[in-house]
Amino acid sequence: MDDRSLLALAEQAKEKAYAPYSQFRVGAALLTEEGKLFTGCNVENASYSLTNCAERTAVFSAVAAGCRNFSALAVTSDAQTYTYPCGACRQVLIEFNPDMKIIMGNINGEFIVRTAADLLPLYFHGDTFGKPEERK
Repeated sequence: MDDRSLLALAEQAKEKAYAPYSQFRVGAALLTEEGKLFTGCNVENASYSLTNCAERTAVFSAVAAGCRNFSALAVTSDAQTYTYPCGACRQVLIEFNPDMKIIMGNINGEFIVRTAADLLPLYFHGDTFGKPEERK
């Protein structure tokens, strides 16, 4: 699937967003290495800390369906500027594939592409602490 097609799926997912507080609708489309697609939208809550971003909604849906190998994620919103994943989403994305292609679009259909590692250099990962016997 090409970048523009994945971005179009993110745009469709954005239409399902529940954003009554910020009015900032976001959609994401996630492609697995096996060619499966998962979409997500942001879901807000009056208690903002309980809000879930579109990117994490797509990833969590894929994981719940048994998928773990992701190759690309597209994210877009109604903004004129490119839509970047937040820090929490960047950490979730990096967990599955630091080389995952991240396609960030805007309301005009323009986009830029980076990897998850580009967006979160020096990221935290499970090897950070090393093996138990190596910890001091």
